[in-house]
Amino acid sequence: MRCLTCKNGTMEQSTTTYFAHLKNCYVIIENVPCMKCDQCGEEFFTASVLEKIEDILDRLEQIASKIFIMDYASSA
Repeated sequence: MRCLTCKNGTMEQSTTTYFAHLKNCYVIIENVPCMKCDQCGEEFFTASVLEKIEDILDRLEQIASKIFIMDYASSA
């Protein structure tokens, strides 16, 4: 699959770190599965991964304060 951003690179399975700023804390989710361009580094998430991230953020917003770091695989 070709990259939708640079149109030159090839998308490869990879993992990344996802950062989010919620109203009461910062969240860092490590090892999130993604497709990453080997040319420009652009990252794309599948709909199911984005849904899981939203679920994680919804839960954490209610309990976390300041900074929260978690691993995607342990919460998926």
